[in-house]
Amino acid sequence: MIVDCHTQIWDPTTHFGPAAAAMVEQAGEADVNRHLQAVDAVDRAIVLAFKSRYLGSEIPNEFVAQYVRRNSAKLVGFAGVDPTERDWLDDLRIAQEELQLKGVTVSPPMQNCHPADSRAMRLYEACVQRGLPVLFEQNHRSPAAKLEFGRPLLLDEVAREFPELRIIISHMGFPWIEETIVLLGKHAHVYADVAGLHQRQWQTYNALLLAWEYGVMDKLLFGSDFPYRAPTECIEDLYSINQISHGTNLRAIPRAQLRGIVERNTLALLGIERSNPQVTNRKSGIFVDDE
Repeated sequence: MIVDCHTQIWDPTTHFGPAAAAMVEQAGEADVNRHLQAVDAVDRAIVLAFKSRYLGSEIPNEFVAQYVRRNSAKLVGFAGVDPTERDWLDDLRIAQEELQLKGVTVSPPMQNCHPADSRAMRLYEACVQRGLPVLFEQNHRSPAAKLEFGRPLLLDEVAREFPELRIIISHMGFPWIEETIVLLGKHAHVYADVAGLHQRQWQTYNALLLAWEYGVMDKLLFGSDFPYRAPTECIEDLYSINQISHGTNLRAIPRAQLRGIVERNTLALLGIERSNPQVTNRKSGIFVDDE
């Protein structure tokens, strides 16, 4: 099972305010046709909605839900919920009960909200009650994003208060990757995706090497960060990461550990779907283990 846990789609003419324009400019096309073509390389893909009163931007839950519904065998939708909005509880209820979205996306840096703000803590409590995992989007691409709210260390309080909450720290918490690795080892239900790291080879190598040395590779989830990267490119980059150590005394990360990231059954780990032992991994050229 290959699950891309970090993809987005949007219409830049209607969903983004001026404060988020830089994110759209960096991404290129993020339409549904290009997305569906890109995720054909994986078994399942999570599509993230987004909402920020602070940035005046939104990828509407309804927009994501309609797209996911048309491709339900392939796609899983996460709702964008802003805990600073007065009606966030209604958004959450509608997202799960009416739109059938399976998780929640928040972004403290882009929602101008401390992760342990009392409003956010009430949201997490509701997510625990509803069995919804929460992905923390650590996106800093907007100049208006509040970096001080993006530190993974701030999620320690959240994980202590809600030990049953499934938490995904996006981008391995970049630029505070070491803090993320500590949290992965400390909390049973804290995970991190590797989305957005792949194009920076040296950084990716060091992040994965540190995760391996700390024994938390099983807490890393594959994500492509579409539309910024395609899943095929990211998988190829992961499997070739040890090229950086060739001809040096640097340690090579075991290929089985890299394969574990790519083939992890993320939906089962997050409680979205039960693990299916009959599911077999696809065997196209870039995914074949050549050990």
